[in-house]
Amino acid sequence: MKILKNIGRTLAAVIRSIFKWIDRHIITPLTKFVLFISEKTGAKTGKFERWLTKKNTLVILSLVLALGFFFVVDSKSIILVDSSAEVLYDQKVEATYNREAYVVEGLPETVDVTMIGGTAELYLAKQLASGTVKVDLTNYKEGTHKVNLKYDSTINSVNYKLDPSSVTVIIYPKVSKTVNVDVDILNKSVLDSKLAIQNVTIDQEEVIIKGAEHTLEKVSTVKALVDIKNIIDPKAGVTTLNDVKLVAYDNEGNVVDVEIVPSKVTATVSIVSPSKEVPIKVIPKGTVAFGKAISSMTSNVSKVTVYGEESVLEDLQYIPIEIDVNGLSENKTYDVKINKPQGVRDISETDAQVSISLGTEVSKEIEDVYIETINLNPNYKAVALGENSSKISVVVKGTKEVIDSIDASNIRAIVDLSEYGEGDHEVEIEVTGDELKATYTPKTTKIKIRITVK
Repeated sequence: MKILKNIGRTLAAVIRSIFKWIDRHIITPLTKFVLFISEKTGAKTGKFERWLTKKNTLVILSLVLALGFFFVVDSKSIILVDSSAEVLYDQKVEATYNREAYVVEGLPETVDVTMIGGTAELYLAKQLASGTVKVDLTNYKEGTHKVNLKYDSTINSVNYKLDPSSVTVIIYPKVSKTVNVDVDILNKSVLDSKLAIQNVTIDQEEVIIKGAEHTLEKVSTVKALVDIKNIIDPKAGVTTLNDVKLVAYDNEGNVVDVEIVPSKVTATVSIVSPSKEVPIKVIPKGTVAFGKAISSMTSNVSKVTVYGEESVLEDLQYIPIEIDVNGLSENKTYDVKINKPQGVRDISETDAQVSISLGTEVSKEIEDVYIETINLNPNYKAVALGENSSKISVVVKGTKEVIDSIDASNIRAIVDLSEYGEGDHEVEIEVTGDELKATYTPKTTKIKIRITVK
């Protein structure tokens, strides 16, 4: 009974304190406000003033304001305490096990973590998120195991749910073997067209690959990926690239996930700028007007420097410029492009002006031009049939100054036997000459050839 009286007194004291607070902080200021309004508005508001200054009216208004304040605060509190959810995507999975002895397959690289809790707690948990999901495989041996993933929770009042929360893993013994390293050069196109990669060497020609036995069997090659983009301002000379990545591939070029020791190598890249100076050769195409012949062909560019692989440059003797002279009846200057031959990366000049001058056409006959055979199967031999059939006469046309210097040594007559087998055949004769300003016509256009087995 005494306890109940004490509780009653305490409750009454609390209620009195609440009303005192309401009277001091709500009723008194409200009364002062009403009096201030009354003084400003005058007698017209007398009835309203008398009603508003009644104590009961002020108590009711104060109660309404207090209840409104209570509901506003309460609604804010609900927002802060109601449960909601946040998802942390792609949280990294870290496994603990003996990496020197075992290989683990089946672990996801990342998982999603859903956090459930109050708004304020979720906000704090998100800021303190570790970003790591852990799984301890220390006590597991070879075989298949179902294991649980664990997230390092930062706020105990938040519920963390993982997707997936458990996974099936397979633990294999780790084996190793030694393999050779090949070099793969990436982004050669970023080099200046005048430069070329001459040679690339690496400081490790053999490396060790480690992993599950069935995975190592997939490895076809290990390549050092030498990226030319990593060379700052490449020039002719020798450059060293550190930390060149090694990657293992299968027969189809797919990456195989194995451990490579060492994982990176140092590459030495030799860059050269092979070049060669060659002459320009003007080649007329077509036939000039009747009675005319080309007396001279000159270009304002006589030589150019070409850049390319040394094997290409070695066989390159000149750069051809073809000019269409068909029907040409007077002197003319052509603006032409100098095209790069196949295999040439760059050329010192790309434009030229070629002047063609004409003169009066004359002709002469040159005898005893020997006939050559080309493209004959090495298992066969060929002989010409008929008397004096191994040589022909050729009619040469051009200006007098041009053809005066031409003799049989400047003319080549050939028969192409690439499409012929054993037996007798009638084959066309093709005639060409060193002097491109002249034209060449064989008096005999075909010859009989007998092909026999050696």
